[in-house]
Amino acid sequence: MIKTLNVLLAERSYPIHIGCGILSQVDLILPHIKQKKAVVVTNTTVAPLYLEMLRSALEKAGISILPVILPDGEQYKTWETLNLIFDALLGAKCERNTTLIALGGGVIGDMGGFAAACYQRGMPFIQVPTTLLSQVDSSVGGKTAINHPLGKNMIGAFYQPKLVLADISTLDTLPDRELKAGLAEVIKYGLIRDPEFHDWLDANMEKLLARDKEALAYAVQRSCTNKAEVVAADERESGERALLNLGHTFGHAIETGMGYGEWLHGEAVAAGTLIAAELSCRMGWIDAGDVVRIERIFLRAGLPIVSPVLGVDRYLELMSHDKKVQDGKLRLVLLRGIGKAVVSEVASTAQIAAAIEARCT
Repeated sequence: MIKTLNVLLAERSYPIHIGCGILSQVDLILPHIKQKKAVVVTNTTVAPLYLEMLRSALEKAGISILPVILPDGEQYKTWETLNLIFDALLGAKCERNTTLIALGGGVIGDMGGFAAACYQRGMPFIQVPTTLLSQVDSSVGGKTAINHPLGKNMIGAFYQPKLVLADISTLDTLPDRELKAGLAEVIKYGLIRDPEFHDWLDANMEKLLARDKEALAYAVQRSCTNKAEVVAADERESGERALLNLGHTFGHAIETGMGYGEWLHGEAVAAGTLIAAELSCRMGWIDAGDVVRIERIFLRAGLPIVSPVLGVDRYLELMSHDKKVQDGKLRLVLLRGIGKAVVSEVASTAQIAAAIEARCT
């Protein structure tokens, strides 16, 4: 069964289709392809698994496919790799109405979307996420970017897809570590705005880890519902959307400081969320019992709850590049309870430093 949600952004609204075995259901994709040619951007890991299935289905419908296969890994989310996409688009004489399909995880979705935003000042693109993290978070909402040595996702654009097609069956081939990393973003939604979902996750974590299709489909659907509501209310992150970054300011510092690819994004977000919870507790906004409850759910998901030792000064320097910095002030997403997140700039440097030290190994 296919579940369809909608991201409501006026004339830029688009559907999110969620289901098992829907990758080859081209009737869901064809209405969003304007030409008889499309580009599929994927990577060396996903291509052998799913490129031929998608290409065969589209070619049977009369759409010729140009595959662009990139190296796999966060460390390749760079200008140099992005230019490989532009080289292919220009070499094939792709036009402004040629559709770009991003087939893969968050790195492919981010780079494919950014390339689509830039090529001839904007070409249509479709997200086909194949990891849990990309299905529940990065494929929805139009954030596209590449990394810079000084900061993660610092160069990019807001650019919405025409469609998100999330096939739960693609999670069958996802490595356990990647599945667990995706659960960090799922847990996030319960912590920031959906306490009932947090309770559901607490009761169903073992099913998710066992890749129960029904449980995974529900988790993706509930996460996308939360994400779609937030994006519809605040597309360009001027207010509520910033709450989706719980744990990310600390997490991005971990990813950058350790070297891109050493920690998976979800692993860094999990550890970063515990720093945020620690800080929230030190500010008197949540109690120690809440911190223990948050620790427990991340531990049950097989995720880290302590951060690497980079040194407080290094953390603070990396965090100074965060996109939520305004007028030189660092704003953090903190918790006032399970299911209630806030953006605040009231934490002092000493409080932030103490929280980092408390949660580092």
